[in-house]
Amino acid sequence: MSHQTPATHRPLTTALAEAAAMAGHAPSVHNSQPWRWRVLPDALELRMVRDSRLAATDPEGELVTLSCGAALHHARLALAAEGWATDVRRMPDPSDPDLLARLTEPRATGADPDAMRAVQCMQVRHTDRRPVSDEPVPDDSLSAIAAAAVQEGARLEVLDRDQVLQLAASASQAATVEAEDSRLREELEYWTSRAGGTGLTPEVLPEQPAQTTVPGRDFGRAGTLPVGPGHDRAASYAVLYGDQDEPVDWLRAGEALSAAWLAATRLGVSMVPLSGVVEVPATRQTLRQLLAGLGHP
Repeated sequence: MSHQTPATHRPLTTALAEAAAMAGHAPSVHNSQPWRWRVLPDALELRMVRDSRLAATDPEGELVTLSCGAALHHARLALAAEGWATDVRRMPDPSDPDLLARLTEPRATGADPDAMRAVQCMQVRHTDRRPVSDEPVPDDSLSAIAAAAVQEGARLEVLDRDQVLQLAASASQAATVEAEDSRLREELEYWTSRAGGTGLTPEVLPEQPAQTTVPGRDFGRAGTLPVGPGHDRAASYAVLYGDQDEPVDWLRAGEALSAAWLAATRLGVSMVPLSGVVEVPATRQTLRQLLAGLGHP
């Protein structure tokens, strides 16, 4: 018996369109989903959407690029699960910086079982901002999550106790800076008052701030998500970083975040991104020092 090739039972354009749709499950800054896909007869193009309502949070478009990287990784896995391998050209056109990637040269390979499992994880993965359990993440799980990030071109540095306290101080400083910025507050107001597919609805926002060493984002309004009594004493904290600080590095960081998060989901580990400390230049610089200047958070 041989593997039935995907081409025999489903047109390529259908697989490309379905991969673009599956990418909609990817995490993004404020759940803004800042991407557009274009399905061509034998290729898929990913474009970033610059939204004026993220101009204060993300003036350089770095978090938008990272969000698009997560969507790109989701689409790649969806294609692999359907039995298609593609070449990924990142930043393929220097004269068109918003065109982030082109998936080309599709080849029928037979469905990839690991990718099929990852697609199942995409459908259940979500951002859960409640405190974690008192059970630490096993070292082998942390290693597997970090290895998934490395495979996608970024690195994950798990912090020790002293570094976590430094991170906590930086996150607290970033929160103060952001709370005093009226433009940032207006943007959060917009993204937390949306109805429909994008933005942050009340049911994903905690009803009160969780008791954590490292403060999460203050969304400026209470949600309806019950928080419970947990603390983050057993949590692990890590910094995702790249070697350089160019748009392609932020795109790769998004692919790595997606890979790490899907690995965590498969292992039953809850993961929450904290981007505030990276949004404020001064605290991002402190994070760089935390990494001993190894890379760019």
